[in-house]
Amino acid sequence: MSKAAHGHNPAAWTGVTISFIGFCISGVAMIMPNVLLFWAGMAVVVIAGVVGKAMSIAGMGKQPSKHFAPVAEERTPVAAG
Repeated sequence: MSKAAHGHNPAAWTGVTISFIGFCISGVAMIMPNVLLFWAGMAVVVIAGVVGKAMSIAGMGKQPSKHFAPVAEERTPVAAG
């Protein structure tokens, strides 16, 4: 898995960091019973996904690997006979 460099890019690290903060907020809200703060933390987690995807689309995500062969074109079956 280390050869694939899965997650070693700014988009992935930013998304994980923001979602970790959101889960910490929700965890604190569960200890001190605060429903509004819990859902605010969950909103931060959703925002983390949006930010990570936006950064990936902007070119800060994993770049296509040059090591993989291109997908083969679909061939039409040849009729026998």
